[in-house]
Amino acid sequence: MKKEKVRVGIIGCGGIANGKHLPALSKIKEVEIVGFCDIIEERAAKAAKEYGSKNAKVYKDYKDLLKDKSIDVVHVCTPNKSHSEISIAAMEAGKHVMCEKPMAKNAIDAEKMVEAAKRTGMKLTIGYQNRFRPDSLHLKEICDRGDLGRIYYAKAHAIRRRAVPTWGVFLNEEEQGGGPLIDIGTHALDLTLWMMNNYEPKSVVGTTYHELAKKKNAANAWGPWDPKKFTVEDSAFGFIIMKDGSTIILESSWALNTLDVGEAQTVLCGTEGGADMQNGLRINGEEFGRLFVKNVAVDLKGVDFYSGEKLEPQDVEARQWIEAVINDKDPLVKPQEAFVVTKILDAIYESARTGKQVNF
Repeated sequence: MKKEKVRVGIIGCGGIANGKHLPALSKIKEVEIVGFCDIIEERAAKAAKEYGSKNAKVYKDYKDLLKDKSIDVVHVCTPNKSHSEISIAAMEAGKHVMCEKPMAKNAIDAEKMVEAAKRTGMKLTIGYQNRFRPDSLHLKEICDRGDLGRIYYAKAHAIRRRAVPTWGVFLNEEEQGGGPLIDIGTHALDLTLWMMNNYEPKSVVGTTYHELAKKKNAANAWGPWDPKKFTVEDSAFGFIIMKDGSTIILESSWALNTLDVGEAQTVLCGTEGGADMQNGLRINGEEFGRLFVKNVAVDLKGVDFYSGEKLEPQDVEARQWIEAVINDKDPLVKPQEAFVVTKILDAIYESARTGKQVNF
């Protein structure tokens, strides 16, 4: 695709669009944001005024935005329930799609998205921006180089002590499909599978809890939640066995009585060494008959008296996505990979619901 400008449409102009997608896209000179859609039209108009091109259009119905044949790329920033429907419609309308994470509310919908991408030939990627952190990119190089050997045990860590999102539809199971597992656990699992380069799950056992969610006037980073509206889990855990015998433990929470907190982190244990992100990036191993732990500094900094370019993960994510569209290359986050993440999350929910192991 060789055009002077990549024309982008945004569907869903809420927090994630304004906090991540629009600021990142606005920094890319090859991008022109020409369409803004939201069921609350005033919200779309406000975003268009701040980030839109001179003649940007505002829509209330995403189907009207998709009729604009000049739009090349669509970013889907709506609640999880509509990710699949809108993404598939956009691809069928000839648009490349960046869909915010998680890929879909469930694995059935996610698989339909993968099939639509294959059928239409359009590009599809999912917003797992934590892959683009400096520590993540550095650790990926270490893993791919074989420094850790075969990674056979890992932990995907996404634990908040008290940080329940009380706005929007985060607490609504019908709209979102779940709570912290599908919201932040998905980032930790994506990072872990990507580092291991392992996308073949064999079985899953999972548990979910709705304990602290029952509390009234609870201490919380964003103010107390309404227990009556808290219809999703407050914490969830999974024990995942892959086909090659490796094991992944996934832990996620919005509210849990623990001090072992951290989001979008992975712990990796291989035959030659290990790594973790829980106190910065650390590599451990054995050398010359001795055990070692190495703290790895990967922040992008300038030299003395001069500052280097400081890019946030969402900026790097957006730039590589647009470059993939322009140069007709695969994006870093491939739809098949994101589908496996959703398939495992779905299995954890199913196991928690039935009390049984889920086999693939």
